[in-house]
Amino acid sequence: MPAISIIIPVYNVEKYLRRCLDSVLNQTFANWEAICVNDGSPDESYKILDEYAARDKRFKIVNKENGGLSDARNAGMAVATGDYILYLDSDDFIHPQTMEIAYFLAKRDGSDIVSFTYDRIYRPQLMVRHVLGRDTDNVIPGRIHKKYNLGRIKTLVTDDIYEYATERTHNAPGRKKKWLVKHCQVWKNMYKRELIADIPFIKGILFEDFPWWSQVMLRNPRTTIAPLPLYFYIPNFGGIVLSAKQLRIMQSLCVGIKTAYTIYMERATKYQMQKWSENFQWYFIKWAFRKIKYIDSDGDMEAARECFRELERIGALDRPPYRWAKKLRMEICKFIKTCRYE
Repeated sequence: MPAISIIIPVYNVEKYLRRCLDSVLNQTFANWEAICVNDGSPDESYKILDEYAARDKRFKIVNKENGGLSDARNAGMAVATGDYILYLDSDDFIHPQTMEIAYFLAKRDGSDIVSFTYDRIYRPQLMVRHVLGRDTDNVIPGRIHKKYNLGRIKTLVTDDIYEYATERTHNAPGRKKKWLVKHCQVWKNMYKRELIADIPFIKGILFEDFPWWSQVMLRNPRTTIAPLPLYFYIPNFGGIVLSAKQLRIMQSLCVGIKTAYTIYMERATKYQMQKWSENFQWYFIKWAFRKIKYIDSDGDMEAARECFRELERIGALDRPPYRWAKKLRMEICKFIKTCRYE
């Protein structure tokens, strides 16, 4: 059995796929399997997958009809056999020591999750190059060559993930700032497989990471935080704002909020509910409500109202924890015209 299964959903990424798969092939840690889920990709990605699978039996291909990112991740998880799980988006890539470091720390600390981060220099660098009309496809990040000494990696181990996990962007006081596990991207962590095996991603929505990560936190995972830039994230250079697209984002966020809120009301302790509300719930509500300014048709606007009416009906807009959240609730109630906002 492999120690680590790395799940790679593949859809329309032939331009970047070799770089992604090479970053797995070049790992300093050898005991892995790569579950490459061909999600009905219409381009030549399947040929590249076949090529790598022929070169190295650790690459395993799952072919399926297109079902979206969540569905592809679920399909990969269904066949993964590793003790630990990593997720890698097929247009991104990872540092050569990612698996070595994550596995070493997981075993050393007995952790359910090892948390790292992405290179915060590389992404802005690409954005600037894009604005200037320069090449972004062949830029090699300087940190890809850094060699880490396992014995000198500074970490924090916690049995209270709620103390450090947050969607807030403000700077935490003192030394805690360094150890914050910011945002919900699933690819910033390695997970013990048995911790997440029965938590599926919600099919058909965007930003599926949020409700999934909310459920993972509920299980009180022992977590090693190692704020090393091991993931290289390629930004979306699109930038086109369409009403229908923004409505779909809003609807997806509201589905995620509703799903997570319902589960927390059923299962969370008072402490977990408070921390989740303060650090995640209301930041996603704010993000969803901001999408209104991009909506320009009456039909889409009514659909948006229905999103927030549903959140109000289930109680997800109750008990805002901050002054700005109370103000936001008032604005939402005025928008949907069905709830009290005093």
